Amino acid sequence: MSPAADAATRTARRSTRFVSWVRAWRAGLVPFDELADEIARDEEHLVADAPGTWTDVPLPQGLPAFAKVHPDDIRLVLPAPGDPRGLPGPGELTGAAMLAGEAVMTPEFGVVPEVRRHVSGSGVEFETVIWRYFPVADYRPVFQMGAAEAEGELTLALSEATAQLTKLDVAQWKPELAGALQALRRPESTATLPPGFDPRARRLFARASVLDQVLALAETSAPGGAVNGFEAQQRDAALRPLTTACRQALVAACNSPLHA
Repeated sequence: MSPAADAATRTARRSTRFVSWVRAWRAGLVPFDELADEIARDEEHLVADAPGTWTDVPLPQGLPAFAKVHPDDIRLVLPAPGDPRGLPGPGELTGAAMLAGEAVMTPEFGVVPEVRRHVSGSGVEFETVIWRYFPVADYRPVFQMGAAEAEGELTLALSEATAQLTKLDVAQWKPELAGALQALRRPESTATLPPGFDPRARRLFARASVLDQVLALAETSAPGGAVNGFEAQQRDAALRPLTTACRQALVAACNSPLHA
């Protein structure tokens, strides 16, 4: 796998970590002191507009807003253009979530990550993640498929997409994408869920996390104009069902029932 593909396959969507670890905490399976570090890892995370706060605060000070929320009421939502499933009606929250492509939902509020990029005085680039809270009125989650069904859908979509990309000779004009897809056949992902998730959810999350980042590579244009408009349309058509199945898999894994 190329360095670009390798780097892209090591980071899961931030909301997947947020939802899974906060749910595990609310289920009494992990201590509160671990949450912020597990969610943020080596990034700087702040919270904006959290209940009981008046300015942006460090992540640990924004997490107590979940203290009275049942773990089953904390839900991952991964919307996409034309597919706002899991979000409330039109409004500020839905707009922010559609822009970010992810959100954390509860019956009374939603949380959306916003990435701010900065350049230091010495020219070093870095990012700050702002988790912005939005109030909602009596949010009710929509039906979602379970981990078993999502795993089957993902396996089928991956097989079909790989076959179509092989016919398109994607390796010729997008070698990092071809290499990354091939790597999915080997269980190399380090993405994991906290205690409480069953083996199927863990397996599904690990696989879908890698695939999610591989698909991000496919959104970039091939170098040197190696792909014309028609070829790009064929590529996008081949990957569209796989992208949907990947989002469904991440949602199913992170929202799956917890076990002591």
